[in-house]
Amino acid sequence: MSLSVFSDEYFMKEALKEARIAFEGDEVPVGAVIVCNERIIARSHNLSERLIDATAHAEMQAFTSASNYLGAKFLDECTLYVTVEPCVMCAGAAYWTRIKKIVYGARDEKRGYLNLTDNPLHPKTEVVSGVLESECSELMTRFFKAKRVE
Repeated sequence: MSLSVFSDEYFMKEALKEARIAFEGDEVPVGAVIVCNERIIARSHNLSERLIDATAHAEMQAFTSASNYLGAKFLDECTLYVTVEPCVMCAGAAYWTRIKKIVYGARDEKRGYLNLTDNPLHPKTEVVSGVLESECSELMTRFFKAKRVE
């Protein structure tokens, strides 16, 4: 039995790289990667400002990219790593992709899907939260603190 050198922390660091790109582009700093068979098949970050599209969240971009890469609409063998808890829209999209697992860093107390009374995710989707939570949360805090000063 071989042990993987990859961990949730490893892939979350990759998602954080994407979040930093968003931060530098004056986008809400959320980053996402999708992994299949321990390989990153999609990377993205928020693009709502750049694309002038309220739905251009990191997760949505990553779902599209991963589906294109695999040539399939279902991502049932994939894991989404995202720096912040998905919103309701992204959780709904995750449901439709049948993503196997979602790993997120920081909670989104205002807009996260957990604010719903019902779970919008596919019943087979596993969720892991709090991976590199302080790093993910700190980036969001810095971004919004700077916005309040402007």
